[in-house]
Amino acid sequence: MKIITLVYAALILCVTQSFAQIKVTKITAHNQDYYITTTIDYPIAGTYLFENISEPIVVLNADGTGIFQNKDLSKNEITWGLECTEDGFLRFKEGFDSAAYSIWFKNKNSLINPELDENNDWIKVEFSIHFNTNKMYIMGERVKNYVD
Repeated sequence: MKIITLVYAALILCVTQSFAQIKVTKITAHNQDYYITTTIDYPIAGTYLFENISEPIVVLNADGTGIFQNKDLSKNEITWGLECTEDGFLRFKEGFDSAAYSIWFKNKNSLINPELDENNDWIKVEFSIHFNTNKMYIMGERVKNYVD
């Protein structure tokens, strides 16, 4: 009897997880509303480096937090998300062997780049996945390898 109850409980948990909604956050940037999520079918979380250089880095954590390191090597804690629709569908442009997304991030502490971030506003940068080389790029310059 206990085994049957345990099997039913496990089944209910699995079904509940599979029907769970994607977490979508509404942000306002440049006087316009956008939606972001950290949910994507690729292993986006991790450390992004300049190719063949150890620093500066960008670290994206799965929970939507991370670190953005400037070219002067100062580090800033950030909150980030990929642009999506209100329903959680990612907005992207599909290329021949790539997909380009927009990552929005906001500095938690001080200004990251005064020219882009006058009021500690959300900043939009390009994020791309290159399927043939299994690489992900942030701003076209910081890269992370991934495994399918």
